[in-house]
Amino acid sequence: MKAAVITGFGGPEVVTIAEVPPGSALQPHQVALRIEAASANPLDLKILAGYMQQVFPVSFPYVPGTDFSGVVVATGAEVSHLQRGTRVFGRCAPTAGGAFAQHLCIDAQQLCVMPAEMSFEQAASLASTYGTARQALFDNGKLARGQRVLIHAGAGGVGSMAVQLAHLAGAYVIATASAANTALVMGLGADEVIDYRTSAMSQVRDIDLVLDTIGGATLQRSWPMVRAGGRIVTLVEFGIAPVNGVHAQSVFFADAAPALPEAVGQFQAGRLQIIIDSIFALPDTRAALEKLATGHARGKVVIRMR
Repeated sequence: MKAAVITGFGGPEVVTIAEVPPGSALQPHQVALRIEAASANPLDLKILAGYMQQVFPVSFPYVPGTDFSGVVVATGAEVSHLQRGTRVFGRCAPTAGGAFAQHLCIDAQQLCVMPAEMSFEQAASLASTYGTARQALFDNGKLARGQRVLIHAGAGGVGSMAVQLAHLAGAYVIATASAANTALVMGLGADEVIDYRTSAMSQVRDIDLVLDTIGGATLQRSWPMVRAGGRIVTLVEFGIAPVNGVHAQSVFFADAAPALPEAVGQFQAGRLQIIIDSIFALPDTRAALEKLATGHARGKVVIRMR
């Protein structure tokens, strides 16, 4: 099968497309999939660069990618809830990788059945963004109805999901985005959208929760906006600590599977949009990762496997 492969750390330039042998034999609890689409995540770039070796150690050759959608082609002896031909989506463990490939074997419990009205591209874009946003807002951030939440990069993959989930939860949603993405983010449910390139962000106050997807200067500018006793939850700065009565926590997202049926239900009810920035072919995986690395993708960057 064809797959994107790395044999050493670096940027997108280390990715090559190669023929790779199939993995180990199908285990009783696993299914074999024909992968149709996968999406790129910032975590993929960090793993490529070697930044995550202490958390998600990988060995070479390594096939990147965690989020995927596809079709079941075979099932292990212990799998009864999935059949050949079932359309599914899910998330690989980052240490294992494997989503940027034409075929994959994975534990059946990590999969969710796709509804008929969901495309492979949409399904491949869902697991990490929805699961991360949900965990950051509610498990880590303790967001409640009526609270004020500031979501940075509201047009991004996680940000676009977080805006919608916070709105559905009854929060007052303020998001940062470029002027070009203001209409999109307002359409997702934001009550206010602030152009991050202007001084308007400095006027925001009395925030109960900040969801930081950027880090650096953006995170530092966020501290004065949070009320005493409020929270900052970051996807980027793992060494964050409380400051002046503001709680602070990093998100360590691991398992998307429990949240996927909920995501499907919201999608089918018309309450959840899945924003896709662009679609690349497998031979152009390097270009897809370069697009993600710009930090300006609007929603998700998707790779089609065939």
